[in-house]
Amino acid sequence: MKQLDTCSIRFSKTINEKLEKLALGFKRSKKELFTQMVDYFYRSKKDPSDFGDEVLKRELSSGISRIISFIKQQEKDFLLPSFTDVGLLKVAIANNRDKLSKIDTHLARESEISTALLKNTKSTIGGIRILINHQRQKDELKEQFSQLLEYYISSREEIQLILRRNSS
Repeated sequence: MKQLDTCSIRFSKTINEKLEKLALGFKRSKKELFTQMVDYFYRSKKDPSDFGDEVLKRELSSGISRIISFIKQQEKDFLLPSFTDVGLLKVAIANNRDKLSKIDTHLARESEISTALLKNTKSTIGGIRILINHQRQKDELKEQFSQLLEYYISSREEIQLILRRNSS
């Protein structure tokens, strides 16, 4: 039975051998391989006689150029500002490190001063306690003297009263 939509092409034996090798290599029938070759050239609009395939080279070149321009744009938009920011951060960290070192030194000196002031304050408080104790003792002595004087005065008045009674 003959297929109605079939057409035939004549070609040399060497071309037939090459077609058979290609078909075996791709594991397809010669007819299927030939059909796919025609579809490929039809869709890609490539010239089979152009072995250098200038169209493909131009497409690849333009694709590579687009990729390179994209990478350059990314570098300009993201990488360079990031590097600049990192550089600024390094400078800021170095400045802060110096400042923190100075602050550390200052705090160490202030700590020594505070320790000395604490010792002085403790000794001053001790002196004040001694003064308070002396003031209490003084107040107690005043109180005792006042009581003694009151006793003396009251005793003297009693003696005078007794003497007046006796003399009268």
